[in-house]
Amino acid sequence: MPDAEQAFCPVTAAIGILQEKWVLHIVRSLLDGPRGFNELGRSAGGCNPATLAQRLEHLEALGIVTKTVHSFMPPRTTYALTGAGVALDGVIGAIDAWATRYLTTSADTGETICKQARRAAGSGTP
Repeated sequence: MPDAEQAFCPVTAAIGILQEKWVLHIVRSLLDGPRGFNELGRSAGGCNPATLAQRLEHLEALGIVTKTVHSFMPPRTTYALTGAGVALDGVIGAIDAWATRYLTTSADTGETICKQARRAAGSGTP
């Protein structure tokens, strides 16, 4: 049986982190610079405060985000990306390039579909 070091797969670990709901939205928002908690919630697409706090705590523990406390009364904090977080810009850029090239919205249903699927449906070919 392989030990934990041999079983570790960085791709699986990275996907596990990045697939959590709101994580990429949070990182994408922080790529524009540090943000306060409420501003981050709005810019990340309306993530509810409890989920946002949990994701930020996890990202901070992973070393992707830093938290700076400016005051306790009233509470004021800002969040920023670490070097590891900034390095995710390439990942987000790759997702953006892929989505721009391959995804569209169906005029019939309003759902996101692959452009190739739309062309195939329009031509009658599979």
